[in-house]
Amino acid sequence: MSIAELLDERRYLLDVARWMLGSAGEAECVVDEVYRRWYGLSGTARREIARPRSWLARSAGRSCLSRLAPVERSGDTAIEAGPEEVEAGVEVSRVLLDPLGCLSPDERARAILRVRRSDPVAPWEHDALVRAVGRACLYGDAEHLVSLLCPDVTAFFDGGGKVRALSRPLHGGRQVAHSLLTLLARRSRTALTAQSVNGRTGLVARYGRQVAAVISLDVADHRVIQVWVILNPDKLRSWNQP
Repeated sequence: MSIAELLDERRYLLDVARWMLGSAGEAECVVDEVYRRWYGLSGTARREIARPRSWLARSAGRSCLSRLAPVERSGDTAIEAGPEEVEAGVEVSRVLLDPLGCLSPDERARAILRVRRSDPVAPWEHDALVRAVGRACLYGDAEHLVSLLCPDVTAFFDGGGKVRALSRPLHGGRQVAHSLLTLLARRSRTALTAQSVNGRTGLVARYGRQVAAVISLDVADHRVIQVWVILNPDKLRSWNQP
């Protein structure tokens, strides 16, 4: 999914929950619960769902109804509705992101060890390579993007269970390139810029005025060896301060 689609889906679910509950805070809790339920499914079960957005909307509706049930009772009769009825209805130079927080301890150790074992590059080379990755993504140049990545590059996507991001690391130049190009596909109101992320050049993706993703890249041996994509709305709050 592209960033525009990810944000649109989350906003849609928030609108459904807010309409039913009348509370923005409770709507956020419902949507977070729905995504946790989604990621609680096995990978096979998720792939068998033909229309994920409809599944998520029905799940949000059921969560809202369960919250309303204790309130909306007349005598011993609860007011209920079926799932089908619910479905109808300033630059920040540094930010403390923790992309490693989405990994298991073993994955975290391997990621850190790989960077330490690689030959570092000068800051100017890191900057140039990151900007080249940004241009390749911006223009949809798959072949050039693949050439900038190590053949065994690994990408980590941290959605925090709050957006429908990949839940496991992705390996391989072509697979990572395809995923980045899909996520950062050019759409109206989308923008990708090179900015300082944790003290070194990274990429920041915006949809309208909202920062939707912050991307850090580990560079060694003149190529990108690891990509960290932060999509978790909680971790992006400091980037979206007015």
